[in-house]
Amino acid sequence: RTTNLAPMEHVLWYEQPTLRAPTFVAAFSGWNDAGDAASLALAHLLTTWQARKIAVIDPEEFFEFQATRPHVRLRDGHLREIVWPANELWAASTPAGDVLLLAGTEPQLRWRTFTNEIIEMAKMFDTAMVMTFGALLADVPHNRPVNIIGTASDQRIIERFDLQQSRYEGPTGIVGVLQDACNRAGMASASLWGAVPAYAPGTPSPKVALALVQRFVDMTGAQVDVRQLERDTMAYERELSSNVADDDDLAGYVRRLQEAHDEHEDDDQEDDGPDEPVASPAEPPSADQLVEEVERFLRDQGS
Repeated sequence: RTTNLAPMEHVLWYEQPTLRAPTFVAAFSGWNDAGDAASLALAHLLTTWQARKIAVIDPEEFFEFQATRPHVRLRDGHLREIVWPANELWAASTPAGDVLLLAGTEPQLRWRTFTNEIIEMAKMFDTAMVMTFGALLADVPHNRPVNIIGTASDQRIIERFDLQQSRYEGPTGIVGVLQDACNRAGMASASLWGAVPAYAPGTPSPKVALALVQRFVDMTGAQVDVRQLERDTMAYERELSSNVADDDDLAGYVRRLQEAHDEHEDDDQEDDGPDEPVASPAEPPSADQLVEEVERFLRDQGS
């Protein structure tokens, strides 16, 4: 049972813990979640840190239930219950600091009200920074390092974490609206996006989830056990490699993607010279190219 303890109209609280300047991490299933990678990354953090659920956003005002239908499930083998689209807030205390995690589903209705509720939750706990995870479909091979692009609007955040200035114009999802709400509220924020192979849109991608988590760790100093994601990534690569090998046309397409990726990586290393550091595998070989992929993906989704 939940009790509405706070003034936020649509937030139902289980508890309101005492946290010290937590980092707020959010991911939403749906439009911003190719290959379920963003959701998988957040779910891994929830499990690894043994987070506890502290609040939910009431779905009644934010979902068109004919578009995002609730599910029926059996509890204790016989008792039927309705499972509504969830936006749940979780809390965890880690050696690197306190964290709030919002595991969400992109709503259909009242986005400004919805994001304002999230901002108010973040403010209530004096959140130090809001970070969002997203994933897009792109022309990338499944058996090469994952491209991750980080974007922000605040120049101080960009310089501190080596991110990109977002100049995207076009259709956006709830991640973009939440980032805008953070900017309007004067709250530090950043968004991490991972590139999922366009030829495997329906296959959950633990590999991209792993890359998102690793980039998050690099930025925040968080401690996360990623061994399960690493095992899942190896299985994911084996499965996709087997599927590709069974289709000559697809195999040729993937081979061209691999060659383009390797050629670009070789060019980067030659430019760096022998005494210069090479970009880590979790970083994009070309930030500008991946920004273009994000923009193309969002425009295609909105068409």
